Amino acid sequence: MQYLLLVYTDPELMATLPQAEFDRLMHGCITHADELKASGCLLGSQQLEDARTARTVRVRDGAARVTDGPFAETKEVLAGFNLIEADSLEDAVRIAHEFPWIRFGSIEVRPVRDFDAVRRRVGA
Repeated sequence: MQYLLLVYTDPELMATLPQAEFDRLMHGCITHADELKASGCLLGSQQLEDARTARTVRVRDGAARVTDGPFAETKEVLAGFNLIEADSLEDAVRIAHEFPWIRFGSIEVRPVRDFDAVRRRVGA
């Protein structure tokens, strides 16, 4: 089954991290991701640009709005993601624990729905 590991970081905590330490953690993260990819566990991953570069788009009462930044008023912001293959939710959570960013935010582990089954169900 596939799981999406949504990596959230706290910009204030990240700002306290010396550049050399960040680079060391990032190197370890990338190396670990390469190992997971080689084993067939990691299907894809990407780091996102700073949340300040984001735009949120919505329509309410027929009016479209575009606002700067992420929609949620939260301390942590979405920083990246990893799409993995795991045998169970517990296994996916174990894999999430292997990434260093849980010390500077959180990783949400979410099962990916079988979209082909949804497509078949709705006849699309």
